[in-house]
Amino acid sequence: MNITNSIITIGREYGSGGRQIGQEVARYFGIKCYDKELLEHASNDSGICRELFENHDEKPTNSFLYSLVMDTYSFARSASPFNELPLNHKVFLAQFDAIKKLAGEGPCVMVGRCADYALAENPSCFSVFVHADLDWRIKRISEKYTISAKEAKDIISKTDKSRSSYYNYYTNKKWGSCSGYTLSVDSSKLGVDGAAKAIIQAVQIFDNIK
Repeated sequence: MNITNSIITIGREYGSGGRQIGQEVARYFGIKCYDKELLEHASNDSGICRELFENHDEKPTNSFLYSLVMDTYSFARSASPFNELPLNHKVFLAQFDAIKKLAGEGPCVMVGRCADYALAENPSCFSVFVHADLDWRIKRISEKYTISAKEAKDIISKTDKSRSSYYNYYTNKKWGSCSGYTLSVDSSKLGVDGAAKAIIQAVQIFDNIK
């Protein structure tokens, strides 16, 4: 049986196959992989409705109107100073708490949502960033969703910009900077399966030396 004691976090460029890679790594070690499932856990634990997490998912917003409208949703801890925070901060902190709680339950894979930042003080955290050549990503997305190369490029650009802005806004790190991660992997050079194998091997080394 393949066993790990690590919490594996995966940041990813859009179209790089990060989620699929994370699922393969989780499957190999027989552990859970959390992607959008993190939103459900954060919603259940915080009392904030799931739709707010989905609307805000890796999308920073400073919109006064957005906060004004969305703050009509009450938060469970209404009497605490926490409730005075802007809604986007509440959502982030609730997600942050959910990530730390799930990590406390044992080894798993977490995709996106600043999980590496949330677990920065956890000695078992192994952080990965998956990137890939733009043309490779355009081809992959256009084939996957049956759209033109131009449409795929536009989606990639907008999604990467959103993820980068979200990450840089809420952390003291720079999204995609290799110095901020334990391992950086190029899926366009290794392929999705090869990238997963590279991460698995690196995690096994990490488990043996920590």
